[in-house]
Formats: sequence, structure tokens, C-alpha cells
Amino acid sequence: MRPAHPFERAVGIDHYVSDADGVGGRLRSRPEDFRVREREAVSVQPTDADPGSYPDLVFRATLRNWDTNDFASALADRLGISRERVSWAGTKDKHAITTQLFSVRGVEGEDLPDVRGADVEVLGRAGRPVLFGDLRGNHFELTVRDVEAPGNASLVTDQLREFCGGGAGKSDGDGGEGTTVCVPNFFGQQRFGAMRPVTHEVGLAIVRDDYEGAVMAYVGSPDEREPEATREARAFVEETRDWKAALDRLPTQLGYERSMVHRLVENGAESQEDFHEALRAVPTNVQRLFVNAAQSSLYNRMLSERLARGLPFGRPVAGDVVCFTDEHGDPDTDRLQRVDEGRVDTVTRHCERGRAFVTAPLVGTETELADGEQGDIERAVLDEAGLAPGDFERTGEFDSTGTRRAIQVRTDLTVEAGEDDEDDTLTFGFALPAGSYATVLMREFLKADPVDL
Repeated sequence: MRPAHPFERAVGIDHYVSDADGVGGRLRSRPEDFRVREREAVSVQPTDADPGSYPDLVFRATLRNWDTNDFASALADRLGISRERVSWAGTKDKHAITTQLFSVRGVEGEDLPDVRGADVEVLGRAGRPVLFGDLRGNHFELTVRDVEAPGNASLVTDQLREFCGGGAGKSDGDGGEGTTVCVPNFFGQQRFGAMRPVTHEVGLAIVRDDYEGAVMAYVGSPDEREPEATREARAFVEETRDWKAALDRLPTQLGYERSMVHRLVENGAESQEDFHEALRAVPTNVQRLFVNAAQSSLYNRMLSERLARGLPFGRPVAGDVVCFTDEHGDPDTDRLQRVDEGRVDTVTRHCERGRAFVTAPLVGTETELADGEQGDIERAVLDEAGLAPGDFERTGEFDSTGTRRAIQVRTDLTVEAGEDDEDDTLTFGFALPAGSYATVLMREFLKADPVDL
């Protein structure tokens, strides 16, 4: 197998599944090159519904060059409310044009302010906030410019079609007519920090009850890809632990880091509980992200080891845990079944028909590990990290019961070349279920530094 980029191996992605060279070129040269539209699953009441019964205003926003968290903060600031009253269905990348669902509690449609780079459409009211479960998936239209080897796209496509295993082929599914392709359902680089992948290190330290180490991983840990002033400030933190002086050095754009350090200056930095409180200085969704990223890195390592052992992704082996589909045909990880030797052939047929999916764990306190060789992989990854499912029992936003996740993602892919010989672009169209990353598919075609994805 072709080895992954070193930056990817740091977050548990060890290989490509396609051996063909990439097409070259650049993704995200401009926001229009990365378009995402959510596939929503939300019912709303009319805008004049009783705000007492339906306190959340639901709206669709098309954002240009907006990080989801930053847009939520800007909206809350304009409204003069806590950011905790703003919710959304899925977090999106900044350098893109994204159409996504939001809600805000306790405001009227006419209260929504104009925000630069945001086109807002009020949909109605709801009795609860928009949540991550309200997102079925996303449709992508991605353009790669300055393509050097467009012919390699068909080679990669063929190899990704083969990775589907049984049942792969031509399809006219959710993405329109195209070739059905499959990739491992890795968590992409964005999950861990696109420029400085450390959020999983923060989470792993939290799970190990090392809150000081978690703060140091986030506020310290200088990276050569960062601006010089940022690297110097992080290095100063690591060398001195002088938190008051660090506030003068940390650039203003490092808002979360500054919030943590400010809390340490207020409360002191003499105990693990002081550092625990510092971590709580950031928004609750960011607190959750730390532990989620730790779970994601362990999951990625389990998938990489399964690849290395040559085990299938599109069908089970004895000991695997599979999930079945929901009413939309998407993986439903509340419907799990452990596959014993006598059920392998039957469940394989379900997988080939798209009715079941092999899973791996996002480890938490209620996780039951697989049996057989997949169980060996899961235990080995946890042993190497020095962790067990019970270690994920923490207070507040750092607690996690865990879940399971399909290990393979399948989509109908279209690839269109530019209109003439001088148009050296390729445009990729596809849809993915909620939680799956477009960059995990595109990395196979570009074979590039993940920062460029």
C-alpha cells in the first residue's frame, strides 16, 4: 500500500488505498472551488408560531469564507446574546462556500443582523435547537485547478471502485449518475487542526487525567507552519510557564489559547483542577471536540491497522460488529449486531446490498469491543495509547459514552474536466453521509500535503 503523508500519519492515517499517482493541482484556490450544501432532516413551524412553544428560530445560511464557530460568535455578538444560544447542524471549513442550517434561541426573524459574507434565509421556528443529528449528510462540488495529470483521475477512480468490494459498479444514487467508489471512513485532518494537529493530543491528555498536559498541548506545541510570532509565543509558554507574561505575547487571533491562559492568571496554576478550569474557559462545543478528537485518532489507527492486515472494509469477518441502515439508508449505530462465524455469509449479503456496514468504535465508557481479529486490533490500539473504555468517564463536556462508526464510506462520484484544452480543471461531485470528510476522498486523487486539502 502507498504510505500516507507524514502529517496524516500523526493523526492515525497511515496509507492510501489507491496506488496511482495523484492528478496534481490545487484545491481551494478560491472559495467557489469548495461548495458544500447540507442535506437537512429538520421540520419547522411557521415563523409566526408561538415563541413560547417554539423558542428557536431556524435559518439557512450560505457562508463565504466563514468558519462555522466564528460565524456563530459574530452573530451572537451582533445580537448581544451568549454564543451558547446559537446552534448548528454541522461544522464546515472556512475556505469555502457552505450552505448550512442554524438556529438561535429567543429572537425573531427581523432581529437577525446583516453579516458580511452571509446570505440568510429564515425557515421557521422549532421547539428545540438545531443539533448535529439534524444533518443527514452533505453534497460537495469541488474544483481542482492547475491539474497536471488529469488522466490519473480515472486510474484512482477505478482503484477506489475496487475497494468497494462486492456490489460496486455504476450507479445513479444521491450524487446523480457516476461511478460508485469507496474509501475508508477516516476522520480528516480538519478534525485535529488543519495547520497544527493537536486537538487529539489535548483530548488524550484529558482522558489520562492530565489537565496540565492538555493545556500545554493546546497553548504550547509550536509548529513550523505557524507564523513566527505565534511559534515564539508558544515556545515561551513551554519554556517559562509564565502565564501573565504569556498573555502579552500570544497573538490576539489565538482567542481560545488566550482564554485558557487568562483563566490560569485568574485562578493560579498550582493544581490539576486549575488547569481543568482553564480548559473550561473555551466554548462547550470546543471542549467536546478535544475528547472527540482523541476518539477519532484512536479510530483512525484502528482502520489503518485493519488496512495493514488486509482485512476487508466492505464486508465483515468473524467477530466484527456491524450496524444496519435507518429509514434513509444511512448507517444507524443504534442498530448493532456482533457477527459470529455462522452469520458471516448472511451479513456479507446485507453489506453488499447497502443494508449493513462494518463498524469500529469511537471509544467511550459504554464501548464493547469487537471479537476476533478486529477485536485484537481495537485492544492493541488502546493498549498502545495506555487507555481503556472506562477512562472516558470525565465530568461535564469531557465525558463520553462512545459509539461506533461505519469504517467504509461509499458514494457516486462524477469527475468533469474543463470545457477546453486551456481549462486545466477537474470538478468532482459527490454526496457523503453526516460526519464523513470530503478531504478523505480528495486526498486519494491529489496525493498532496493535507494542509493543501
